[in-house]
Amino acid sequence: MPSIFHRLLERRHFWRYASFDEIAELYASRTMRVIAMNIVAGFTSVYLYEAGYSLQFIMGFWFSYYVLSAIIAFFASFFVARFGPKHGILISNLLYVPALIALSSMPVFGVISIILWGVFMAISATISRVSYMTDFSKVKNVQHAGKEIAYMNILEKVSIGISPIIGGFIALWFGLQVVIWVAAFLFALAAVPLFRTIEPTKTKQKIQFSGFPWRNTYRCIIAQSGVGFDLVTTGIVWSMFILIVVFPGAGMDIYVKLGILSSVTIIADITASYAYGKLIDNSKGGSLLKFSVIANSLVHLFRPFVNSPAAIVGTNIVNEAETTGYNMAFLRGVFDTADFSGSRILYLTLNDIVMYTGAAIGCAVLFVLSSLMGNVDGMKAYFFVAAGAVLIIGTAHFRLYRK
Repeated sequence: MPSIFHRLLERRHFWRYASFDEIAELYASRTMRVIAMNIVAGFTSVYLYEAGYSLQFIMGFWFSYYVLSAIIAFFASFFVARFGPKHGILISNLLYVPALIALSSMPVFGVISIILWGVFMAISATISRVSYMTDFSKVKNVQHAGKEIAYMNILEKVSIGISPIIGGFIALWFGLQVVIWVAAFLFALAAVPLFRTIEPTKTKQKIQFSGFPWRNTYRCIIAQSGVGFDLVTTGIVWSMFILIVVFPGAGMDIYVKLGILSSVTIIADITASYAYGKLIDNSKGGSLLKFSVIANSLVHLFRPFVNSPAAIVGTNIVNEAETTGYNMAFLRGVFDTADFSGSRILYLTLNDIVMYTGAAIGCAVLFVLSSLMGNVDGMKAYFFVAAGAVLIIGTAHFRLYRK
């Protein structure tokens, strides 16, 4: 697979041929992991709800998951510093296999399987994110980082667009357990492309808090809480809203419907990613970040009034375009800050800890609102809260965008 990315992109990156294998293999590994993740990830909350667990139980589970992830992220930084990000990605992919096995055994072992799934998933996902962010921030090309982020985003969006449809039909025909086993196999393969080159960062490093540039980074780090809140909103809460409000009693067809509805945004995502990459490389990332965050907030204000498949499609398309905009601009700012911080792994880890904390807060908000107001009214009220919470993302004060 790395050779495919090499042929597609080499002509556009001839100035950095010596290190192209590193970025190509990161593209390949990330793409396979995203496919494996999204074959099943978009259906897990729905799977729990269809199995009889309440919305409050599900949000309590995700709250616990994100709190655990925030704790694990701290320790993951020491692992990545000691052994390197590529070894971290390998371990994370292997750890996701028992997570999926535990999820597939839920009909037999119930809550015990859910707990094991959550623990292994938290460890795997957290190590993977710290490792991936460290690896990408190191091997990127500074002058064309926007374009490289765009390529990665395009590959992810295509993978995200295709995999839910595949997973949905497999779930409809053979059951979700088969989808889970297919995902487990893909996770085992996802780390293979990375090990044709050496670790991009020095190994046997130490995480040191002394000398960290808190004053120049704290606003960027705090803004990650809004990213986490939005992650819960567009993923978990939106899927549950579609299931409970728009398609109540859909049965097994819900997996196919969710897959198709989440996949219709592919063309818009690809076009937006390429255009946003150019804007970022042309020093327009700061404006892109602020406008995208405001537009994303407006989308959340509209969600409570969605009541048809056509409205879902329109909402998904607009949301993906705006989320892609702020994600790419934000990520470019994060990478630049990591470069000058002098503490790359620590800075990226602190970002993740705050992001997971923001996600946990989002879960807690819906838990409280749904308990007080009921599932439907609680979710509708939640979207109004989310519209305000995501504005925190725009408060990031990246050095790159002050130039």
